[in-house]
Amino acid sequence: QVQVVESGGGLVQAGGSLRLSCAASRGIFDPIFDVMGWYRQPPGKEREMVATITRGGSTNYADSVKGRFTISRDNARNTIYLQMNSLKPEDTAVYYCKVRAPPKDYWGKGTLVTVSS
Repeated sequence: QVQVVESGGGLVQAGGSLRLSCAASRGIFDPIFDVMGWYRQPPGKEREMVATITRGGSTNYADSVKGRFTISRDNARNTIYLQMNSLKPEDTAVYYCKVRAPPKDYWGKGTLVTVSS
C-alpha cells in the first residue's frame, strides 16, 4: 500500500529558507513511482502545481517559484525534496506531495508553510 508523508513545514520570515521532504513507501507489488511533485493550496485559493520531477530527473516549475525553489529526488529512498529560498508571504500555503504510481496518484496530508512579512 502506497503511503506519502510530508515534513519540514513551519514559520519563516520573508527572505528566509525552508526545506520540505516527502517520503513515499510502497508494497513490493505496487508500481514503481513515476512523477513526484509538490503542490500547494494558499488560504482561500485552489491547489496549484509548484514543482514536479520525473524518475529520470526532469523537472518542471511554476513560473512563480522559478529561480527560488529547487526540487530534487532520491530514487533509492523514494523521497523528494523542495528547497525553498527567498520566501515571500505569498508562498504561504499548505504544501502537498503527490506521487504517481501508475495508474493512480497518491497524495500526502500536507505540511503548512507560513511566511511572515
